[in-house]
Amino acid sequence: MFKPAAIIVGAAILLAGCASTPTIPEETITSPPVMTGENSPLNWTDTNVVKKIPAARPCKPVVPTVRTNPMPSAPVMTWTSLNRWAVENKIGQPHLIARAPVAAYAIGTANGAMVLDIGSRDAAWNGTEVNLGFAPEIIDDQVFVHSADLRKNIEPLLFGPPPAFGNRVIVIDPGHGGANVGTHSVLDGRFEKEFTLDWAKRLAPLLETNGWKVFLTRTSDVTVSNLDRVAFAEAHHADLFISLHFNSGAPDKKPAGIVTYCLTPVGMPSTLTRGWPDLWSQVFPNNAYDAQNLQLAVRVHSALARATGLEDRGVCHLRFDAVLRGQNRPAILIEGGFMSNPHEARLIESPEFRQKLAEAVADALK
Repeated sequence: MFKPAAIIVGAAILLAGCASTPTIPEETITSPPVMTGENSPLNWTDTNVVKKIPAARPCKPVVPTVRTNPMPSAPVMTWTSLNRWAVENKIGQPHLIARAPVAAYAIGTANGAMVLDIGSRDAAWNGTEVNLGFAPEIIDDQVFVHSADLRKNIEPLLFGPPPAFGNRVIVIDPGHGGANVGTHSVLDGRFEKEFTLDWAKRLAPLLETNGWKVFLTRTSDVTVSNLDRVAFAEAHHADLFISLHFNSGAPDKKPAGIVTYCLTPVGMPSTLTRGWPDLWSQVFPNNAYDAQNLQLAVRVHSALARATGLEDRGVCHLRFDAVLRGQNRPAILIEGGFMSNPHEARLIESPEFRQKLAEAVADALK
């Protein structure tokens, strides 16, 4: 569960001599260095910089599935002092911005600021929930993060350049279709496949207006396998791939909100498994784009959350979805609300809401 009262940083952050290529000095949690550190150049007491956000909600509910596959073995736990890392990269030290209900530390560069909640996998990047692989810890008054998180979740946001869109060729994937109906509306039983296709058809002309060459994996109610969707993107030399879906927590009608997924980086656990084996050492083609996946997911997810006003369920990770893991390009999967929630099902069935979803994605990719 995402815990309540997370603290986020929402304004532009001044960079204090950021190194062009971050250095990762690895430490073990049994012998952390003692650093006095340097003061952050940020005014963390400025109410325009630090603000409260409502409690976030968990990512897509796990569907219980009985399987006999063995659980993955635990990874080697290599940890890095964020305090020392900040010194090496000439940025301000992690700054304590909250003590309760849990300690929260912020660290920022010119790109923005990340807030880490101690003992939790939930983080926030410029107001957007981002799920980590491992919970940060405090050891001898220093913040320690797992090195995989530092490389794959923290550095791409703090130091990464804006996403590059290449030749601006994009494949939009309306989820499900044909015999694969997806979930259904709690209101009247209408299928997810109908609404994802309409969303995609609304999105395509908006992207084309912004200079994209757009291809849809389906333009009618036909069955398309996940492998065929991957092959379609490959055949059209896509620079980006975005799969459109709607969510379900059935039979529970309470879950609500927007969630965006990208492939889990190697060496860390997924946010969502649905009972499938989560082999942390497994490498897929799309793992070559871990940093770009995260940047794309955060960019689109933030736009959707702002435009719809729905709950922010965060940018999360999974590795069982074949439509993502086989991609040779940045790729994300969006869940645009819960069809099992009466309020959100009513919105999803509204053409005006689906237009709003389309406009938000298009705006994010300008």
